[in-house]
Amino acid sequence: MSYKGWSVPPAAAMTSGSRRKQKMPTAKTIDTHAHILSDETMRMIAKEAPAVAPKITPIDDAFSVLEVAGVPYRPFPRGGWNLETRLKDMDAAEVDMQVLSNTPQTFLYTIDASLNATLAALQNDQIAATVKAHPDRFMGIATLPMQAPELAAAELTRAMRTLGLKGAQIGSNVNGRNLDDPALEPLWEAANALSAFIMIHPTQVAGSDRLKSYYLANLIGNPLDSTIAAASLVFGGVIARFPKIRFLFVHGGGFVPYQFGRWIHGWQVRSEPQVHLKESPEAALKTLWFDSILHAKEPLEYLVASAGVHRVVLGSDYPYDMGTLECVRQVRALSIPDADKDRILRGGPLALAGAAEQRSAA
Repeated sequence: MSYKGWSVPPAAAMTSGSRRKQKMPTAKTIDTHAHILSDETMRMIAKEAPAVAPKITPIDDAFSVLEVAGVPYRPFPRGGWNLETRLKDMDAAEVDMQVLSNTPQTFLYTIDASLNATLAALQNDQIAATVKAHPDRFMGIATLPMQAPELAAAELTRAMRTLGLKGAQIGSNVNGRNLDDPALEPLWEAANALSAFIMIHPTQVAGSDRLKSYYLANLIGNPLDSTIAAASLVFGGVIARFPKIRFLFVHGGGFVPYQFGRWIHGWQVRSEPQVHLKESPEAALKTLWFDSILHAKEPLEYLVASAGVHRVVLGSDYPYDMGTLECVRQVRALSIPDADKDRILRGGPLALAGAAEQRSAA
């Protein structure tokens, strides 16, 4: 399949690791959106909480079924839990570094809050250990027990100040509660004080009863729930009140970059969007970050043009089949200046992660 000359490879290429290596550029490429659930992490979760223990059932050498809390996900590629496969895939994709985050399957927002606080800390310790073992290949962000905002704030603080993680990945809602819920204020206060990078990832998507066919829960549901999350943060005034938080919306930001004009117009002509937001949403919208996972050249070029190159960063959604190992090559194929490509591939991810000091390591 191709879009005006931009070849889109089959999903199986996500884990092939078999592409011929090309000469690597001197500047590091940094993938901001990559998930991990290592063997050791699964063993530790199983010991701590047998009822939600992740289980891997092989399909073949490359794929397995991942089951968490009795809920299966398939296919789960080997690179999700096997570091050797991950590093080979990164090399094949010309990705020098990944910002590691937990798998959305292990958000575990529906279980006991204190237990999830323990499991989140466990996962974060493991991500930090992987970063420490391979500092030239990985940075990391935390997962948080979002059903208990004060515990989430405490874990974010520990993860950043003690473990050296760069922020956190959180779900697009918390058991159906939008991200402007007043109960989440302790988390936003902590994240703002830390100038945290917060990656919003869809989960428990809205409208799922109408999205059961054709894999629509992912194709439409994921970008839809990201859009709801962004709107809640913008119109709920969270972004205006906590300007030091760097919010990243994955999968190209859902529908946000393509409907921002509608949001601004709606605020101008209707009273409802003004309840908590006393100025145009335009200012808040201009602070949002988006990753590059759009799977076609035209929408990615539009995203760069509309959001600005300084707010678009490389992402792969590794290791899932709805991601791509073509992410670096897709950015390099864009009809934009080379300096802008470098910003997406490297400069933007460093700025987003608050890791500008790593520029000299490239």
